[in-house]
Amino acid sequence: MGVGAGFVLDGDGIVCVDLDHCLRGGRLTADGAVLLEGCPSTWVEVSPSGTGLHVWGYADVCERRVGEAGRCEVYGWGRYITVTGKRFRQAPAELADLTAWIDGLP
Repeated sequence: MGVGAGFVLDGDGIVCVDLDHCLRGGRLTADGAVLLEGCPSTWVEVSPSGTGLHVWGYADVCERRVGEAGRCEVYGWGRYITVTGKRFRQAPAELADLTAWIDGLP
C-alpha cells in the first residue's frame, strides 16, 4: 500500500479513531457496530485498506490509545493518516466532539 494524501495530527484537537477490520465486503461487522455505538454524527470514511474506518472529530488526546484487543487506535498527535474521502454511509462533512465516545471505547 502506497502513501497518499493525508492529514498530519499535531495535537491541535483534531483526532482520528482508526477502527481496523470492521468492514467485510463493504458491510459493517458486528464488532464494528459495537465500536461505532454511541458515536456522534461526524465524518467517517473507509480506510485505505477498504476493511476499516477512520472516524474524525475533536478530542483532547495527548497520547496514542489502543483499544481492547487492538481493534481501535486513537491518534491526536505525531501521526500522518492517509485519507480516502470515501464517505461511510451518510456521514456528515463536519467534525463532532468525540471526547465522551472515545472515553467509552472498549
